Amino acid sequence: MDTRMDGKIVLVTGATQGIGRAVALRVANEGAAGVVIVGRDMARGADVAREIEAEGTNCRFVASELAAPDAARNVMKAALGHFGRIDALVNAAGATDRGSVAEAPEPLWDMLFAVNARAPFYLMQAVINHLRERSSPGAIVNILSINVHGGTPELAVYAASKAALGVLTKNAAYAHRFDRIRINGINVGWTDTPAERQMQAVTLGLGEGWLEAANEAQPSGKLLSADDIARLTLFLLSDASAPMTGSLIDQEQTLIMGLRD
Repeated sequence: MDTRMDGKIVLVTGATQGIGRAVALRVANEGAAGVVIVGRDMARGADVAREIEAEGTNCRFVASELAAPDAARNVMKAALGHFGRIDALVNAAGATDRGSVAEAPEPLWDMLFAVNARAPFYLMQAVINHLRERSSPGAIVNILSINVHGGTPELAVYAASKAALGVLTKNAAYAHRFDRIRINGINVGWTDTPAERQMQAVTLGLGEGWLEAANEAQPSGKLLSADDIARLTLFLLSDASAPMTGSLIDQEQTLIMGLRD
């Protein structure tokens, strides 16, 4: 199966760690001509850029707080200023802060929707319009969550923000299918990432033993890895998945028909 990205310029958000970093490294390894990585942490961004450039791929790190209203515009401006074009987009950035229907405050709602729905929407808009101006095909992959199917009570607002992006994924795919812009999403299950380790061990106070317990509870004996998600993302970005568009794939070990035990 040919998942090469030869000559492509790929923009990846949330790329300073976790799933975004794994995606950026995968596309570099598969021959991308350039990768734009977006994140908040300057030091981590510089480290990932060095990793990518060590693969022989040109990389531009763009520091951005995606909750800001002008974030998408500034990211696209920086990306085009460096490479002159963008061929593919991966919206991998996401905030996972907890908030239930009964207790979530307004600032949490605003932040989660800004990062998880508004920023990827306007990045999609910018990339789609750029591709149409060039009369060029392209691919977009949105990293969603298995919680789009409902989610546990404390993930109500997070689930809603990812579900909103899921609807936008399908809508945009339908609207731009004849522009040859393929747009798909991945409903990611429980994944071992640096952000999830911080959330479980520190924010939720479960301590360092949470990961071993979580791994033991999985059918495969471990949580999904960032690279598991990256491999599927690469498939959806590449011509190997053409002409597939408008699909939301559940990448999860627990069937949706039942609640996790």
